[in-house]
Amino acid sequence: MPQYHSQGQFPHKRHTQFRKPDGTLYAEELVSTHGFSNVYSLVYHCHPPTLVKAVGEPFSREPKITFQRFLRHQSFEGFNILPEDDYIDSKKAILVNNDLQISLAAPRKSISDYFLKNADADEMIFVHKGSGVLKSIYGNIEFSYGDYLVIPRGTIFQLHFNDEDNRLLIVDSFTAIETPKRYRNAYGQLEEHSPFCERDIRKPQNLETHDEVGDFRVMIKKQGIVYPYIYATHPFDAIGWDGNLYPYALSIHDFEPITGRVHQPPPVHQTFEANNYVICSFVPRLFDYHPLAIPAPYNHSNVDSDELLYYVDGDFMSRKHVTKGMLTLHPSGIPHGPHPGTVEKSIGKKETQELAVMIDTFRPLWLTEEAMKIMSDNYYKSWLEL
Repeated sequence: MPQYHSQGQFPHKRHTQFRKPDGTLYAEELVSTHGFSNVYSLVYHCHPPTLVKAVGEPFSREPKITFQRFLRHQSFEGFNILPEDDYIDSKKAILVNNDLQISLAAPRKSISDYFLKNADADEMIFVHKGSGVLKSIYGNIEFSYGDYLVIPRGTIFQLHFNDEDNRLLIVDSFTAIETPKRYRNAYGQLEEHSPFCERDIRKPQNLETHDEVGDFRVMIKKQGIVYPYIYATHPFDAIGWDGNLYPYALSIHDFEPITGRVHQPPPVHQTFEANNYVICSFVPRLFDYHPLAIPAPYNHSNVDSDELLYYVDGDFMSRKHVTKGMLTLHPSGIPHGPHPGTVEKSIGKKETQELAVMIDTFRPLWLTEEAMKIMSDNYYKSWLEL
């Protein structure tokens, strides 16, 4: 859970007069979650955030489902998603259910002539390739390879890339994305056993106040439909803000792995949680140090969750023929485990350099039309000794 943070100027007391140099009032806005019962921030605008000049023709970005019911291990070549200039067009939903949507994107261009707002979902953007700046009313966050960007729902933002070679893994979460509860004490502080701490969380900096009027296009997504809004004032017109609700970044390279004498189960890799799913980070780490340890994972019958693994970089001791950006889906109800020969091969190894993101969902994932375009044949047979 992000801690209290502030940028710019704001009054000594909330909900009190805060005037501009010309004597007129700044416009206070409460941005909150779960009504008024959870985290929030107070933002002070140069102009009211309600000045809408026009609403354009909405268009659908709803995923097109191919299979809601299936029981077969699948793999997908994520880098086969073709690059697109426009960010919205580039975002391809691959696997979805009623809790989240998992997308891949390869945008070539920055979001510069419009702004984005997701009114339905928190977004987690994992940066596999590329770098740049996430801009919002809260300030700027620089990002690069290996960063998780967590953007709360309702945040108006832009992504400015440094070049055209970008690869992103994106989760739209219909419940809040949070740090795991077991890492936090009663006061919300990350405890000593947590694999990362507050120092690793990068908050918005360098607040830019755009006191501008004109035509500003904000693409607002609600229930899978994008509504083009034209606002009369720049969305990033805050003179200041404070609170606990804001975008932040966490690098997978700052995740400190938990190891042991024997193989540790996947929950030790957990990084985020939401309702009905978790996100985990597999990072370079020392292997188990019991004299008879088997570093490769044991076979697992995941009877209550779908497991999706996104391969980022490095060597994977339990998988053969892994490519960058590859995804493997192991649905609930059938076991999965290391590929033939990888168990014996792992014995005696001291470390792994693997880097991957895992998403475990507690309700089945559905395959979209975009998933079918990048699906590999016969992955379910890859455990056979041929």
